Amino acid sequence: MTELKHTPLYETYKKYGAKTIDFGGWELPVQFTSIKEEHAAVRERAGLFDVSHMGEIEVKGEAAESFLQSLVTNDVGKLEAGGAQYTAMCYENGGTVDDLIIYKKGDHDYLLVVNAANTDKDFEWITSHAPENVTVKNISGEVAQLAVQGPKAEAVLQKLTDTDLSTIGFFKFKEDVSIAGVPTLVSRTGYTGEDGFELYMPWEAAPKVWEAIIEAGSEYGLLPCGLGARDTLRFEAKLPLYGQELTADISPLEAGIGFAVKVDKEADFIGKAALKAQKENGLTRKIVGIEMVDKGIPRAHYPVYSGDRKIGEVTTGAPSPTLGKNLGLALLEKPFTEIGTEVDVEIRGKRKKAVVVKTPFYKRG
Repeated sequence: MTELKHTPLYETYKKYGAKTIDFGGWELPVQFTSIKEEHAAVRERAGLFDVSHMGEIEVKGEAAESFLQSLVTNDVGKLEAGGAQYTAMCYENGGTVDDLIIYKKGDHDYLLVVNAANTDKDFEWITSHAPENVTVKNISGEVAQLAVQGPKAEAVLQKLTDTDLSTIGFFKFKEDVSIAGVPTLVSRTGYTGEDGFELYMPWEAAPKVWEAIIEAGSEYGLLPCGLGARDTLRFEAKLPLYGQELTADISPLEAGIGFAVKVDKEADFIGKAALKAQKENGLTRKIVGIEMVDKGIPRAHYPVYSGDRKIGEVTTGAPSPTLGKNLGLALLEKPFTEIGTEVDVEIRGKRKKAVVVKTPFYKRG
């Protein structure tokens, strides 16, 4: 048994009654009160997440931009300082190494935020391809990350800073913002389908900032939230999770994040030829939304059938707290991906009827 890793807020969890689980080698809260309550808080008011387990990797040097252009699917050349970009790294065959966010701090200075379970793998992948005039540093152990999400996120956070947060646009960021007296990189991104902010700060400062946000958010009904609500929120908004909608065998195009794949950019990035071929020849399978007609919850890896033919499998499934329906995301063969197509999900050995529906299941506003 390897010992589970802990974020700087591990001791703080106990104070708020967190129920913890092993998540990719980290002991993290799955919930504090209940997944339903926390989910509703983020949709209606605000929620606070500890996401300090996420990986942070610095890429610096004169050739940093051209190197990243050769590594990721999106067009890093479009980024200006103070901007963030969602992208993916791929293998030669188009399968996904990881999905990530790139922050451009300066012309030769980038911060990559990667999935926790992939941090070591990603760091090796990046360093193995980096030229000599680019430095790559894993700073995950130095940086804590909190996320404040929901329609009241800005109002809550504004109480703790003199910086006008309304000036930070979507997928933009500001450095050295004082949050409760702690210098913080504040970005307006999110993984819930709501407005909100990601806060990057020194590792040891996280408990102080957490407590300040909890206090500032009390008048707005902010709740501390765990991974359970984070998953149902991102699922309703059809935001992919690595290991489920994106894997070494599932390309960004199949996963539905084609907006982050620029096969026409000049740089010859890893996987470009395979992704270009997928685009030109048409996908043979893709991720779609399904809604259960019969009773039953479609869980990850449940097989999906049309008649006697297996046509794919569920990647994520859950009862939707917002919509009150049993929904799923499924990777299906292309002929069965039209909205309205009837399919069967095998749930505990029994075939249950479902129908392909429009995604995202939830869109704010």
